[in-house]
Order: sequence, then C-alpha cells, then structure tokens
Amino acid sequence: MFTVTFVLYEKDGLDRAESLRYWRDRHAPIVAKVPGVERYVQQHAVAAPDGQPPFLGVASLSFADQDAFGAAATSPEFAAALADVPNFADAGRLPTAFVEEVVIVG
Repeated sequence: MFTVTFVLYEKDGLDRAESLRYWRDRHAPIVAKVPGVERYVQQHAVAAPDGQPPFLGVASLSFADQDAFGAAATSPEFAAALADVPNFADAGRLPTAFVEEVVIVG
C-alpha cells in the first residue's frame, strides 16, 4: 500500500464548519473518482488542547503501490481534486508527504 497524506489549513474568510462540510460533502466525491484510490480518509480537526485546532484536518489517499499513485497523480480526476481545494481550504498551504503506516495498537 502506498499512501499520500495532505495537511489542510483553513481558508481565510471561510467559516470552519462550512469548510469541513464542503470538504466532506462536496470535495470527497471528487476525490473518490481519482483512479486507483483504494482508501480515502479525512480526519477533521474539531478541537485542540488549547482551543482552536492549528489546521483544518488531514487527508490520506492510499493506492496499491507507487506506480498506481503516479498514474493517478497525472489523471484529470486528480487535477480536478487539487483544483477544488481553494473552495474550502488554503491551497497555498498544502504540506504533502508519502507516509508509511506503522500500527502499534489495533
């Protein structure tokens, strides 16, 4: 399994609850059309120890392998998903990493 993870930050001037709703209800169906996606998880930041979370949330997309991700990344569906990010998050701040899941419990 090959996973890419994105950290999303709030877009200035957009209500946080509205951003999360858009991400879940409008953006997710766009991402679901990306070829080769085997798993898509959104983790919405809803609270933090000191109050407001420092980011909107984290999204992870998993593919069979790096080649499957490479093919997906050049697809029009992937381009559409990236183009939609400014509708609910700060597209200028989109840290991205390829990650390896290490399960400790569960």
